[in-house]
Amino acid sequence: MSQIVRAAIIGATGYGGAEVIRLLQAHPLVKITSVISTSNAGAPLADHFPHLQEVVVDILDQLDVDLIASKSDVVFLATPAGVSAELSPKLLAAGLKVIDISGDLRLKSSSDYEKWYKKKPASEDMLAKSIYALSEVFGDEVKGSNLIANPGCYPTATLLGLIPAVKAGWIDPSTIIIDAKSGVSGAGRGVNLGVHYAEVNENLNVYKVNKHQHIPEIEQALSRVAGKPVVTTFTTHLVPMTRGIMSTMYATVNGEHTAADFIELYRQFYEGRKFVRIRQEGKFPSTKEVYGSNYCDIGFSVDERTGRVTIVSVIDNVVKGAAGQAIQNLNLMYGWEETTGLLFAPVYP
Repeated sequence: MSQIVRAAIIGATGYGGAEVIRLLQAHPLVKITSVISTSNAGAPLADHFPHLQEVVVDILDQLDVDLIASKSDVVFLATPAGVSAELSPKLLAAGLKVIDISGDLRLKSSSDYEKWYKKKPASEDMLAKSIYALSEVFGDEVKGSNLIANPGCYPTATLLGLIPAVKAGWIDPSTIIIDAKSGVSGAGRGVNLGVHYAEVNENLNVYKVNKHQHIPEIEQALSRVAGKPVVTTFTTHLVPMTRGIMSTMYATVNGEHTAADFIELYRQFYEGRKFVRIRQEGKFPSTKEVYGSNYCDIGFSVDERTGRVTIVSVIDNVVKGAAGQAIQNLNLMYGWEETTGLLFAPVYP
C-alpha cells in the first residue's frame, strides 16, 4: 500500500499517549520510532505502563525536536493544554506532520481559547493552518494536511450526535441541551481529590457547570454547519467507571419527523463511515458496547407530546474521543483507508 510511516508520541506516559501506542502496535503502515516524556526521559516505558512490557521496549526520549525529526515523519501530541501551542510550530518547521490531541489548536478564536483554557493561545497563523478533524464530518479536509487538531472527547460524542440534524435543519439549534457523562479516565492520569477512589466510587458528580472548556468547541462546530451562531447548554458529570462517554441531547424538532426519519437521515449522512453505528428504532446504546473501540453508537426517540427529539451518543473517550480518532485522522492524512489498524470489536463485557 505505502512505505512505512515513522511515528513519535509526545506525552507517552499519559492515558492518551499510551493508547496511541497500544493502537499503533496493530497498524500495518506505521512504526513507532520515539516515545517521549519530558519528566521521565531515560526510563523504560514499561516502568510507567507495565501492560506494555515486552510489547513496547522503548526507552523514553527527551523532548528534542531535532532528534524527533531525525527519526520520525509524524508526531502525536498527547500533552497538557498550553504545550502544543508552543511546540507545534517547531515541529512543523522541522518538516514533521503534527496531530495534536490536546485542545490548543481546536478553537479558531485565540481569545476564546484564552478565556476557556486560561492559557496563552497558539499564534493566529497556527490556528489558521490547523484542520479541525472530526473525521466523519470534516475528514475530507484532512488529506494532505500537516497540522491536525484532534477533537475533544465530549465534542466528538456530542457533535456526531447533533450535526446531521442541525445541518438538515431538522432541529432548532437554539433549543439544544446536552447532558454528558464521562468515566474517570477523562480526567487524565494526574492525582487529585476529584478523582480519588473514595470520592468517585458510588457517587455521581456534576462539574464545570457552564464553564467546561469543550463548550466553545461544540458551539464552533455547530455554528459552522448551521451557518449561524449556535449557543448550547452543556453540562458534564463524572460517573464511577473507567472509560466511556454518553451524551444525551435534547432539541425541539422542526417539522414532522419521527424517530424512524432521524434514523434514516443519520444512516444516509454517515453512509460509508464505518465507525458510526446507528441503532434501530427503540434501541439505545450503552458505553459498554463501544468499550475499547473506535465506534460511536447513536440512538433516537422523538416525543410527539413535547415535540422534542432525544439523541443518545456513546463513545470510548480514550479511543474515539482521543487516540483512535487521532489514528483515523492519520489514515486520512496519508490517503489510506480510514479504518486501517482500527477495525477491532469492542471489549465486552
